[in-house]
Amino acid sequence: MAHLISPSALSADFGNLERDIRMLNESQSDWVHCDVMDGNFVPNISFGIPVLEAIKKASTKPLDVHLMIEDPGRYLELFKKAGADILTVHQEAVIHLDRVLHAIRDLGMKAGVALNPGTPVESLREVIHLCDLVLIMSVNPGFGGQKFIPQACAKILRLKKLMAEMGSDALIEVDGGVNEETGSKLVEAGADVLVAGSWVFNSPDPKARIATLKEINPNTFRV
Repeated sequence: MAHLISPSALSADFGNLERDIRMLNESQSDWVHCDVMDGNFVPNISFGIPVLEAIKKASTKPLDVHLMIEDPGRYLELFKKAGADILTVHQEAVIHLDRVLHAIRDLGMKAGVALNPGTPVESLREVIHLCDLVLIMSVNPGFGGQKFIPQACAKILRLKKLMAEMGSDALIEVDGGVNEETGSKLVEAGADVLVAGSWVFNSPDPKARIATLKEINPNTFRV
């Protein structure tokens, strides 16, 4: 399967949000990544349900919603109603992860689990069968524009080994510091979905940047 591109709406111009989402509609992006932050789980506040509803209204692409919030299980139905197609929660933020993943799937969404840079992939062994997606954070979450953590590539390889042992076919997504060079290394390591924010939206031609990521030849750079 060719890798997917999920540009992060967190880096869009919120004064012209509809314009930027329509740009993504016309681009080679596959999903729209939506980072929801509560100022508690991460040291930043982004946006919530009303903005997500606005993105859904404008978007023709699936919404890839990443919850960087405490106790996300309280809000699953709200995010479903707001338009989430894929809902990812953090392993570090959920006490009863098995229960929450079942609940996400029961609501008709794809279920994802995100891992911070310091969280080992082995922590997913008992729930990997419930994951449609695993999100590897290649920066510490909370802010856009951070420097890529290169250990993410080795972490992908460890995750792929765990998935093979457990018979999982979850997609591997990576978020943080993604550009043409790091994206090539991540795809080479086995990433299925690349999230890119500032590198795309801070460009004079975001659609060209998305096309560059989509057309990555993983053999250009080696892990």
